[in-house]
Amino acid sequence: MRRIAKIGRLPAWAILAVALVLTLFPFYWMVRTALTPAADLYSDSGALFPQNPTMVNFQRILGLTTQEEARAAGGSGAQIDFARYLLNSVVYSGLIATLQTFFCAMAGYAFARLRFPGRELVFGIMIAALMVPPIFTLLPNFVLVKSLDWVNTFAGMVAPSILMTPFAVFFLRQFFLSIPRDVEEAARLDGNGAWGVFWRIVLPMSRGPLITIGLTTTVWAWKDYLWPLLVGREEETRVLTVALGVFLQQSPNTRPDWTGLMAGSTLSVLPVLLLLVFLGRRLVQSLNFSGIK
Repeated sequence: MRRIAKIGRLPAWAILAVALVLTLFPFYWMVRTALTPAADLYSDSGALFPQNPTMVNFQRILGLTTQEEARAAGGSGAQIDFARYLLNSVVYSGLIATLQTFFCAMAGYAFARLRFPGRELVFGIMIAALMVPPIFTLLPNFVLVKSLDWVNTFAGMVAPSILMTPFAVFFLRQFFLSIPRDVEEAARLDGNGAWGVFWRIVLPMSRGPLITIGLTTTVWAWKDYLWPLLVGREEETRVLTVALGVFLQQSPNTRPDWTGLMAGSTLSVLPVLLLLVFLGRRLVQSLNFSGIK
């Protein structure tokens, strides 16, 4: 019977393998293009591996070559201050992830435990906001940020996103509802108020869900393009996604610098990938500690 059960799992494993290949292949092709010399890009376009792999495209993106050396390597000679834009992306995504996770946790706990008039109505309206496409709020947010004179500032870039998102509030509320009330009552007997219970008891018990929301928010903010393009157009606030778009626009129209763009895209993915690897392990440990199945 065990052998039959193992054989029955083969189609499932095959489907998972195909899904894994389809998911990872675009990333592999990006790295493969980044390692391909610009002169071999079109002649070597059908090969799975570059015939003459090189790191010169990464050196060009990191500013380790001169314009003459970049053009000699087949690049467009376009420049990108990668370190500065990387720091801007870290600040932008870090502020949004930290503040949004904290405020969503406060809102989720309020909906889960506090009693106030119209609580269910307000929660229903907030959940209904999930059906509103983000593009509908883009123009009103831009008009508000411009009227506050926050264009080309980090305050204007993060302002529409730091308070909450309906999904995160709903997700955290559902977890807070699963926490036994006896734990909170014991904390209140020890002299803790509502804020003390939330800060000292509930948040430490919610590390797994908080890390989950923080990770998803970080990934979303890291790859965000349209809003930073509208609000953070200057060098001081330009993030990596916008900078890579500008880099491509600086290339000649007859031959875009695809190898340089793929090298920059590969480098831009690495910080988030490392974060997922590091916090992913912490997430599993936190979920096991919390008893979440």
